[in-house]
Amino acid sequence: MSGADAVPADEQVRARYREGGLLGTLTPGTHPALVVVDLQYGFTEAQYGPGFEMDAVVVATRELVDAAHEHDVPVYFTTIAFPVDGDGTAGTWLRKMPAMRGLRTGERSVRIDHRLGRRDDDPLTVKQAASAFSGTDLARRLAAAGVDTVLVTGATTSGCVRATVVDACAADLPAFVVRECVGDREEAPHRAALLDIDAKYGDVIPLATAHAIVKGLL
Repeated sequence: MSGADAVPADEQVRARYREGGLLGTLTPGTHPALVVVDLQYGFTEAQYGPGFEMDAVVVATRELVDAAHEHDVPVYFTTIAFPVDGDGTAGTWLRKMPAMRGLRTGERSVRIDHRLGRRDDDPLTVKQAASAFSGTDLARRLAAAGVDTVLVTGATTSGCVRATVVDACAADLPAFVVRECVGDREEAPHRAALLDIDAKYGDVIPLATAHAIVKGLL
């Protein structure tokens, strides 16, 4: 195997991206928040149409949620929920992903997985689009709280996580995706999404770095 062939494909892409002026780095601010995207039962349990095995993601995210609570870093949860009697504003999305038609207001599938340790005072944003910012008041809430950095966790990496980070970037809000705390149905879109996010919209960081941000060490 040649030296060039021995380099992992992702690293070859990263090298070309750097040469082309991508893959810059962000600096966290002093008022971070943790955003937990759609870790509701409809995604964390495979019995539901959109669901898949996410135990490791849930465990890692719970660790970060607990750290955020301990250090008075606000935690914002999101859930996807559609009206019982219709598609709300998501007709096109539901035609593309009919598996989500079971995520209806009042159903267990839209409740946050209890393993995340959500407290009663942790805000919950209900959405009908991929991004946590689309059609919601999340941006207003973050601004009102003085948040200047978001740590993003949840599901799916290639879907709602990526869309949330793209919109955070558009809002000039630095976003940091915690690698151990995001998941997807398949490895290929998961890895591609992480690479794309890291190249253009936010930083992908390990859980240890996320803990340092929560503790104010970075």
